[in-house]
Amino acid sequence: MGVEGYLPLFETEELKGRIAYRLYALSVLVCISLFLAYRVTHFPGKEEDGRWAWIGMFGAELWFSLYWMINQSARWKPVIRRTFKDRLSQKYENELPGVDIFVCTADPKIEPPAMVINTVLSVMAYDYPPEKLSVYLSDDGGSDLTFYALDLKIQGVFENPHHIGVHLKLYKDMENRVEIVTTQGEITEEMRKAHKGFLEWVLDSNPRDHQTILQILIDGRDHNFVDMEGKQLPTLVYMAREKRPNYHHNFKAGAMNALIRVSSQISNGEIILNVDCDMYSNNSESIRDALCFFMDEEKGNEIAFVQYPQVFNNNTKNDIYGSLIRIGIELELHGLDGYGGPLYVGTGCFHRREALCGRKYNKEYKRDWKRENTKKVKFNVKELEEKLKGLSSCTYEVKTGWGKEMGLVYGCPVEDVVTGLTIKCRGWRAIYFNPARRSFLGLAPTTLAQALLQHKRWCEGHFKIVFSKHYSLWQGHGRIKAGLQIGYCIYNMWGFNCIPTLCYIIIPSLCLLQGIVLFPSISSPWFIPLAYLVIAKYTYSLGEFLFCGGTLQGWWNDQRMWMFRRTSSYLFALIDLILQALGFSKSAFLITAKVTDTDVSQRYEKEIMEFGIPSPLFLILATLALLNLFSLVMMSFKSVVMNMKAGDLEALSMQMLLCGTVVALNLPVYQALFRRKDKGRIPSSITFKSVVLALSACIMSSY
Repeated sequence: MGVEGYLPLFETEELKGRIAYRLYALSVLVCISLFLAYRVTHFPGKEEDGRWAWIGMFGAELWFSLYWMINQSARWKPVIRRTFKDRLSQKYENELPGVDIFVCTADPKIEPPAMVINTVLSVMAYDYPPEKLSVYLSDDGGSDLTFYALDLKIQGVFENPHHIGVHLKLYKDMENRVEIVTTQGEITEEMRKAHKGFLEWVLDSNPRDHQTILQILIDGRDHNFVDMEGKQLPTLVYMAREKRPNYHHNFKAGAMNALIRVSSQISNGEIILNVDCDMYSNNSESIRDALCFFMDEEKGNEIAFVQYPQVFNNNTKNDIYGSLIRIGIELELHGLDGYGGPLYVGTGCFHRREALCGRKYNKEYKRDWKRENTKKVKFNVKELEEKLKGLSSCTYEVKTGWGKEMGLVYGCPVEDVVTGLTIKCRGWRAIYFNPARRSFLGLAPTTLAQALLQHKRWCEGHFKIVFSKHYSLWQGHGRIKAGLQIGYCIYNMWGFNCIPTLCYIIIPSLCLLQGIVLFPSISSPWFIPLAYLVIAKYTYSLGEFLFCGGTLQGWWNDQRMWMFRRTSSYLFALIDLILQALGFSKSAFLITAKVTDTDVSQRYEKEIMEFGIPSPLFLILATLALLNLFSLVMMSFKSVVMNMKAGDLEALSMQMLLCGTVVALNLPVYQALFRRKDKGRIPSSITFKSVVLALSACIMSSY
């Protein structure tokens, strides 16, 4: 029964065109079945050439078929959400809950302090009562440079509360001072004397060995903290949790859990927003949008978190590195929302504090938002800082439920995904909100190495989920909907695409040189389902990409990057996982660099692919590119010299088309190997090795 006089604070709408899509999917499924039947019925005999190649292709196609079916879970019932902020204001303006915002950074060299503090200032400027807003910066690098940047720029808040505006010159001057100090790499003695906070940094401290540093820079309880217009400022807290070499710090998850504990004793906001240090706020009303979900009288009580999309403001027009993952943002996460909620992606996410701290949902649960937060802090700032340092010490979590029953879950490089699944398995649901105006904008990788390493880290984390108790098919069984369990598998099973993709790139090109036929000829009836699959899949893929706001060139770049990731990032993630299982290497948390030099930035803006370093990732990409190029050239030469019959060429036409497509996708690789002279080209050492490897494979397969 509905609440009397109830007006919903949000509405849910199913995306149109679902029936048409289901008919399309059914037709694809029929053709997949027919083509697999072709593979089984035309299996080569023991004495025939290409038997093992046929087995490899059949295995790859079985996997691609299974993975395609898994992907349908994200397209079967997508929904979109709309909020009514005017209704929120009318009903709850005087009873809005406290909101704690966590900003996390870890390395001042990779994540520049100026960028970090700009993110902090952007979230301090939300359209929200400042007395109910608290911002916490977790500096896991324990950097006095980051603290200097925060302290200096907060001084500017008193002069210019809106970050940019009247005193733009003053703000730019502060930004230049921060960049100068960052470049120098140290705080001068004069600067240290100017702020007592620098006394916390002892001479022998380092990012992995230091005591807790906790400073309340703006006390929201003190009404003397106002801007130039006399308006109160939000609470602002700097924290560098204790680090010791003998204690595992659990990376970002450990930092977040320390922030949860510390904030509970300062502001104890009912809602927690966490953002990465490069994801600045782009919409001042994002908090109110999120509260429309949490505070809805009928449906809000079951919502644990509201996830906003992770997008970037430095993407090129055609998104050369496919960083936006456009289909995921505009379609797949909407699809998971239809089954109970999207993945928690680690940034741009509003959490219900109770759910994040381990509370299980039950239908009797009702949150009274009009009940005042009873957490009253009576200590002065200095006493409070000293009292709370123990909450972020190395030993605090020993023999507690933190990292298991409470807070973010430990033990996985993608702790955000595991945490989101764990929360849903406690009975909660989540919301995916993708407003027209982007709420958070970050920095995408600007080099190919950064883009591939980022996906290697993600993929390695998802691999570990599959082989753990947190795999959605195990942990979610009986706890969340089957569609959502399968939806998580789309990402968990990314990495398993590496071997089938390598089979499809290597086997057809090598068999082409030997004249071994792997696909039905054009005149065969079996060619019809294959042709339909190719045409339908890529026509739909292009249409889907354009519908989601992409460009034709952007779609082509996206196809290239999927091939690159599957053959390099995912492969190396699998190799690392095997080495870790055998005890030859340890897991490490890699941070994607946010700093690039001028030349790299200029090439990125011109959409010129950046290689530049002798990475083993590039060796495999170059070798595969040359293997297909050499195979296509040698086959073309052989067909002319040997005057091959039209029937033979027809039988090999699909292999030649596949090989030619791989060559077309690799055009930037060939340019970087042989034509470019700038520093972003592929190093000569990689060129030499890849040429030798590719030629050797072609020559060996020809005999």
